[in-house]
Amino acid sequence: MTTARKELSLLELNARVREAVQESLPERYWVRAEISEARIHPSGHCYLELIEKEEATGRTLAKARATIWATTFRLLRPWFEQSTGQLFTAGIKILILVSPTFHELYGYSLTIHDIDPAYTLGDAARRRAAILQQLRDEGVADMNKELSWPALPQRFAIISSPSAAGYGDFMNQIQNNPYGYRVYTALFAASMQGEQTESSIIEALDRIARHESLFDGVVIIRGGGATSDLNSFDSYALAANVAQFPLPVITGIGHERDDTVIDLVANTRVKTPTAAAEWIIARLHEADLHVAGLSLTISDEVRNRIQREKQNLQRTTSALPLLVERRILNERHKNELWLEQIKHALRSRLDAERSRLDTLETTVTLVSPQSLLQRGYSLTLHQGRVVKSVAEIAPGEIVETLLADGSVTSRVETIQPTETK
Repeated sequence: MTTARKELSLLELNARVREAVQESLPERYWVRAEISEARIHPSGHCYLELIEKEEATGRTLAKARATIWATTFRLLRPWFEQSTGQLFTAGIKILILVSPTFHELYGYSLTIHDIDPAYTLGDAARRRAAILQQLRDEGVADMNKELSWPALPQRFAIISSPSAAGYGDFMNQIQNNPYGYRVYTALFAASMQGEQTESSIIEALDRIARHESLFDGVVIIRGGGATSDLNSFDSYALAANVAQFPLPVITGIGHERDDTVIDLVANTRVKTPTAAAEWIIARLHEADLHVAGLSLTISDEVRNRIQREKQNLQRTTSALPLLVERRILNERHKNELWLEQIKHALRSRLDAERSRLDTLETTVTLVSPQSLLQRGYSLTLHQGRVVKSVAEIAPGEIVETLLADGSVTSRVETIQPTETK
């Protein structure tokens, strides 16, 4: 005998599941999840796909459909985006109040009744902190902050959307500054909202880097866009580019409450584009005041130096006659000393020359022919010339012999040369 089987239609089974879900999970529950997909129906309902990922691997662990009915979504969405500064879109983590439901036709889903923006803010803060920590670990987080500005920064590359209200405010402030300072700017157009923001700004930075020597700094400004568009400025890739950029960077992206990651790594952070322009003008004014101060200091020093020199000149002028008189007396005394020295030198020289002449005279007297003749010597002359050798005369020639008391004329009879050994 066979037992009759109890059969259920799919509708009946799903109805029992629905009842079981309602009975076992009658309350509302706060659930943490990540939005993997968000779709807004023309009716105003928002249909989501929620997931939970494994932290270490990113593998999806759980998934569920969720719905925010139009009447609730119209209230939750603007409140969430205003509170967090983020779009209610895929990729963010949320903490939501849900009730589980099971529908015979549509299956399991969650109905969302409320959302806690603080959780998403905390997650965004954690992401910013993680990006900053990564930049610190890489040793680049403070590189742009450590760059020095020139004493007179006047040449700026501006990254902004040409049509942005913030860019117009910045240029108006620069061009109509109360001091009339001239600032040179070059616009490098970039998208400042939407999905292209990150890549667009990085591309602008790359273009500026190719002309680095033309600029003193870079200004990244944004104004007039939705607060939720600031998510693009919490990007690791963009922050790494700003942190390592070779010129100092000013950010003025119009966010009053929190700092984005690029604000935290840029050289200078201000709140708005107008504040960025005011910062530049203030730096120029500081330089102007410094130069004016130096000019006054130099003028005072020149006047003081002139006064000191004038006083020195007056003292010198007053003392000049006495100095001239002293100089004349000194020179006269020197001249008298020199004259005495010259006289003494001349006398010494004359005495020396007189002594030398006496010696020469004595020598000449001693070696003169007359002196020799008086000492018994004689001189033989032949044809008026002194005979020094027997070879100079021949027998039969007439020679004259000079003596101290006269002369003797003789004829040569014979010549007898001296025999040599």
